[in-house]
Amino acid sequence: MALRTPVRAHSALPPGPRLPLAVQTVLFGAFRNSLLPLLRRRYGDVVRLKLYPERSVVLVGDLDLVREIFAGPVETFHAGEGNMVLKPMLGEHSVLLTDEEEHRRARKLLMPAFNGAAMRGYRDMVAELTVAELERWPQGRAFRVHDRMRALTLEVILRVVFGVTDGPRLAELRVALEQVIDISALDLFGWHSPALQKFGPWRRNRERQERVDQLLYAEIAERRAAPDLAERTDVLSRLLTVPGDDQLSDLELRDQLITLLLAGHETTATALAWALHELARDPVTAAAAARAADEGDEKYLEAVAKEAMRLRPIISEVSRKLTKDVQVGPYTVPAGYMVLPSISMIHADSEHHPSPEVFDPTRFLGSGPPTGSWFPFGGGARRCLGAGFSLLEATIVLRELFTRYRVSAPSPRPERVKTRHITLVPGDGARILVHRR
Repeated sequence: MALRTPVRAHSALPPGPRLPLAVQTVLFGAFRNSLLPLLRRRYGDVVRLKLYPERSVVLVGDLDLVREIFAGPVETFHAGEGNMVLKPMLGEHSVLLTDEEEHRRARKLLMPAFNGAAMRGYRDMVAELTVAELERWPQGRAFRVHDRMRALTLEVILRVVFGVTDGPRLAELRVALEQVIDISALDLFGWHSPALQKFGPWRRNRERQERVDQLLYAEIAERRAAPDLAERTDVLSRLLTVPGDDQLSDLELRDQLITLLLAGHETTATALAWALHELARDPVTAAAAARAADEGDEKYLEAVAKEAMRLRPIISEVSRKLTKDVQVGPYTVPAGYMVLPSISMIHADSEHHPSPEVFDPTRFLGSGPPTGSWFPFGGGARRCLGAGFSLLEATIVLRELFTRYRVSAPSPRPERVKTRHITLVPGDGARILVHRR
């Protein structure tokens, strides 16, 4: 199969279901885990869907085509436009929502916070916060570990973004951010409908987001006036001291900060929750993780995190909006369509991941899976700039956890997958028990 500028303009669009847009949107949003295998069996690796708000969408589950999409010109495959469903929350200047030169500028400004030197500086901070969190865990009583991982990773990203995390404003921001992000897939309709925002949960979501914005703008104003601004190394301070034409307005700062705060903790927290969900039901692999923690084998612990992200994708697909007609295999996909490389479909493909239903961290040791067949952080020029930080954080958390605790499950049955805004999370919070080693 090949992806290229089309030679024959009359090539057919990919096949897909004929259900109404509203029905397809609800099924895809709320029941994606069950829907994708059905779509693949019925229509193959390239499927056309109608989804709100973009309407015209092509889902791609062929690895060769996905590789070519990621390698394609950023001028043709707009990732920022592909993420426009997030615009009401993240803002138009977010590094996730911009394209071409504006995106390159934003990425350049944020990159120093996630380079090698910066990440080495985060290790002790992550370990310190993890130990403090672990010491609060109840022993011998089932609890929702996803909630605890969200609290921990939020604390970590707050420290990265703001440096100091004390004070009533940031205390309120912690609560407000969790409220903003704790929404269902159906709540997304309200993001794009001012009419819905006048009612019920959609009105409350809008009010909560407005309060988050007020808190962020207040923090920006206070930090601008800080006498020691030039000596600080947190992300906000770095962005405020950018020289010349790269200086950011308060609105641009707000958009980058909310992106880091929300995207910078949710994925890692959910990956850790799924990892512990699997390990609690697999004593042999859990024992291997404990040995790795004792021996300082961070490669194995990172493999645990990677395998959790493979088996339990946190985000089901990534998006690109076409600015030109493109041929995807035998099909012509017109400009304006959304092309969605499917993480879920490729991660579950036995051709690339033998026995894909089995939780097996060792598949990420040695040569690992085929290149490009694992992409929870996206790919190409738009790969998440915080990918390395997320894996480092997950590895440190697993190391500190397994040097202290054994984990088990209150029930051998796996938890269902629940859609939470655009992420796929454990339906009952990944309930586990821990006991001191």
